[in-house]
Amino acid sequence: MRITNKMMANSFMTDMNNNLENLNRINQQSSSGKNFSKPSHDPAGVIRSMQLHTGIDANKQYNKNISNVINWLDVTDTALDQIGKQLGKIRDKLEEAGNAGYGETERKALKDEVNGIIASMSQTLNTNFDGKYVFSGTRVTGKPTGIQKDGTTKNNSIDYINKDGSMPLDPAGDEYKQMNGKLKAEISEGVVMEYNVTAMEVLQGDVDLRKLLENIVNHLDSDDPKEINKLYGEDLGNIDKALDNVLRIRAEVGAKQNRMEAAKEMNKETNFNMTEILSNIEDVNYAEKHMEFAVLQAVYISSLQTSAKILQPTLMDYLR
Repeated sequence: MRITNKMMANSFMTDMNNNLENLNRINQQSSSGKNFSKPSHDPAGVIRSMQLHTGIDANKQYNKNISNVINWLDVTDTALDQIGKQLGKIRDKLEEAGNAGYGETERKALKDEVNGIIASMSQTLNTNFDGKYVFSGTRVTGKPTGIQKDGTTKNNSIDYINKDGSMPLDPAGDEYKQMNGKLKAEISEGVVMEYNVTAMEVLQGDVDLRKLLENIVNHLDSDDPKEINKLYGEDLGNIDKALDNVLRIRAEVGAKQNRMEAAKEMNKETNFNMTEILSNIEDVNYAEKHMEFAVLQAVYISSLQTSAKILQPTLMDYLR
């Protein structure tokens, strides 16, 4: 096969253009700090990079969900602590009512104090966080409880209320179901957690706290010795059950808080690992690229020098 000067020139031009393209690629990588700017540079790396970006974005959302749940649980725990203290105060009043020297006047004073505590408890159950009522189930835009005042005795009682503030709440209605609903958050891929406590869980444990509080103020209002004896007998025992229920719920909230703290730490570690892997795939190793650039530059210059020697003949050379 006859090799012409043109064939040699074309071959050298192709090789030099390839060398120049490689130099340009290394230069772009060094200036951008990234190993690739389009899929053709590294198809496998681009696919892995996209997967990691998706995972990191999802992880950031999980982190937001975890932080929101932690804040919600903190507010819930504080409110439950208040309710526990309020029940403790009512318990103290029941023990005080057992004082043999107490008469109608003293019991009325105790009743007024208990009525005040009941009103405060309803306010605590209406705790609001970030524009949402913590104990309202999935019906977060409406207060869960309100105070009903007896027209004759003026005694307070807690009951569930409709979203518009009217009472009573229909047990067969949708709002009642929503009040008992559970809020959920995805804290990692495929892991969904229920994190709220409802007013119904607080008020309807082993005893119906609504009915119990109503009975207590009525017994404090009564002159009947049998009714009065219930204050430091039956009522006191039921208050202890209500307190145990609140303590049990607080323990569950505490366990969820611990779980969320562990999930947050795991999320942070996972995000760090994925970011590090992504950096290894995408980001340029400058020391390596500088060496690679120097080698390619030497190859390019060498090819130019070689072509200048081999492709020297011109028409004038043949006319000599």
